[in-house]
Amino acid sequence: MIALLTIIFSFIGALICGLMPACAHRRIRWVALLTAGLGLAAAFCCALRYTGPGMEDVISRTWIPSMGVGFLTGFDGISLPLLLVTGLVAVAGVLFTWKLDHRANQFYAFYFALIGGVYGVFLSMDLFLLFVFYEIAIVPKYFLIAIWGGAKREYAAMKLVMYSFGGSALVLIGMLALFFASGLNTFDLRALMTVDFSSGLQAVVFPVMFVGFAILAGMWPFHTWAPQGHSAAPTAASMLLAGVVMKLGAYGCLRVAVGLMPEGAMVWAPWVAVFAVINIIYGALAALRQDDFKYVIGYSSVSHMGFVLLGVAAVGSSAVETSSAGLNGAALQMFTHGTITGLAFLMVGLSYDRTHTRHIPHLGGLWKKMPLIAIFFLVAGFGSLGLPALSGFVAEIMVFLGTFSVWPWATGVAAFGVVLAAGYTLWMVQRVFFGDRPAYPGLSDEVYDNLTDANWIDMIPVIALAAPIFIVGIWPSVVTDMFDIGIQAVLR
Repeated sequence: MIALLTIIFSFIGALICGLMPACAHRRIRWVALLTAGLGLAAAFCCALRYTGPGMEDVISRTWIPSMGVGFLTGFDGISLPLLLVTGLVAVAGVLFTWKLDHRANQFYAFYFALIGGVYGVFLSMDLFLLFVFYEIAIVPKYFLIAIWGGAKREYAAMKLVMYSFGGSALVLIGMLALFFASGLNTFDLRALMTVDFSSGLQAVVFPVMFVGFAILAGMWPFHTWAPQGHSAAPTAASMLLAGVVMKLGAYGCLRVAVGLMPEGAMVWAPWVAVFAVINIIYGALAALRQDDFKYVIGYSSVSHMGFVLLGVAAVGSSAVETSSAGLNGAALQMFTHGTITGLAFLMVGLSYDRTHTRHIPHLGGLWKKMPLIAIFFLVAGFGSLGLPALSGFVAEIMVFLGTFSVWPWATGVAAFGVVLAAGYTLWMVQRVFFGDRPAYPGLSDEVYDNLTDANWIDMIPVIALAAPIFIVGIWPSVVTDMFDIGIQAVLR
């Protein structure tokens, strides 16, 4: 029951915030912080109680018996770390928006509706219920971007939603195909995993369902919603989109597509590896060409989600150890990317609040005025490029270990993507925080001289997101042991 509280708290918080008067800014903020904190606390309680293997905290209720649909929730080693990163990013987003006064009640109502949908996806063990929560998570994204976003927000919001619904349509087709082919008259994922679907069916349905989920994971060539959505969204929403929402697609690829159709996954693994490499290289090259802070991180997210796809491609190996390493690397990349990208967008938001520009050519020399922001942006950047002792390194090396023996060419090209990541990260850091004084007309001598660094309230979410980057980088088993329990079940 504790895991289900993450969903309950989120939707109750969304309802309370939505019903509060818009002028009650202070009370709305505290309700929002309490809601996010309770969700995170529930996720931590689940982590402390988890022993594995198998599903824990299972709740099974009849919902629509005529359709074989049940309200079935629970968590295992795959979903548990993702619950934790969702809670962390949710709390960090609330703290960043602490001074929000524009329709704050509606903002947090949509914010927690989105988070509730995300928790629901990670906890659903009924395929139909997972699809319902998946759709619930899509709708609030539109309003968060279209109302509180920046330039071109309506276009970016509509593009994100249209791509998401397009992917959902493919998922629905695949879901119905498996339902009717199983003959079990149920959407229970545990029951469907016991069905030996024919090789022909898997070869046809797997790419449909995989692409449907991968669209939300930012797979090329359906990735363009990601950098535009991240750029137009308010910072807290960008943190959710990159840190959590993109993981919904990757989670669906791993849990549903690979979990239910292993033979189809093996057949299509070479193509998954091809698209993964394109994601990694294209995203990194596009990031090198950007002059907007958020666009650089947006394209870097596309690149790094390619490592998730590459890890999934390890199922093409007949060796269990190889497939296990690759899938564990893919799962860990989902977790680390959530914290690293969430921290990167947070630092961009803190910088923008002070300089009022994200245009990189207008920035420079900010290290002297904002050393804390610069340091923790470096942490996010170095984690992103895979510096040893940071979580990004562990995730990427596990992916490489899992894919090298089966797809050596893909591993070699993907390794070059790490070099490109170092290029755009160091280039961006050098231009923004070092180098010459800002040339932006809006930053006059007086404004520049009065720039302030992050305060203690700003540092709370910064430390909350930075801590897992160091902890997992130094002691990866704290997360990988949980992931491995769930991955072994998928491999079996």
